Amino acid sequence: MKNGSLAVEGGRAIAPIINNLLNLPSFAIRIGTQDWHPSDHISFAANHPSPNNKPFESFIQMNNPAPGKEHETKPQRLWPVHCVASTKGAEIIPEIASTNKLDILAKKGMDTRVEMYSVFSDAFQNMDPSLHHKSVDADITATLRGKNVTDVFIVGLAGDYCVKYTAIDAAKAGFRSYVVEDAVRSVDPKEGWEQALREFGEVGVKVVRSDGPEVARVRA
Repeated sequence: MKNGSLAVEGGRAIAPIINNLLNLPSFAIRIGTQDWHPSDHISFAANHPSPNNKPFESFIQMNNPAPGKEHETKPQRLWPVHCVASTKGAEIIPEIASTNKLDILAKKGMDTRVEMYSVFSDAFQNMDPSLHHKSVDADITATLRGKNVTDVFIVGLAGDYCVKYTAIDAAKAGFRSYVVEDAVRSVDPKEGWEQALREFGEVGVKVVRSDGPEVARVRA
């Protein structure tokens, strides 16, 4: 949402590009993702005591929710309350929702105990569905393999968080992973996106454009 608590600058401007991609004939499946957080989600700054609860600035230590791994911790950035389940802020923008082009809309980030940027795994890289089933309502790896998908094209928000981690996990899951740069916007379009590009290079994620040769193959 343009005036949402975690709005990404220029985010709605990419909707026409995304819709053009959704209209291409050769995609085996079109999947959308939707943050669907409980109101007591661990990433919400409002759920932590002051003074270390400043959105965007503060970090907390988060524990791995997977059985037997609870001793594992990692820092988690705190965010404004956003995308709360069953609220307007969690809805897909009408410019995209009204096209009815999405075959699946996966809700993620549903486990109050852990962050989930990627649709494939939670913040602790628990990619086994038995370990992250409380966080997401679809097994995207199995869905893609069931459609014999080999190449995954990723667009949307935010380039330095959900897009980044989804693209990296797609590559780790064995898919050829592409990020369509002109159909992406980031929370931090400079340092955050530059860091994402470095991480893409480390795992073989390719950054392409919607008018490039990689996407042209899907137009055929």
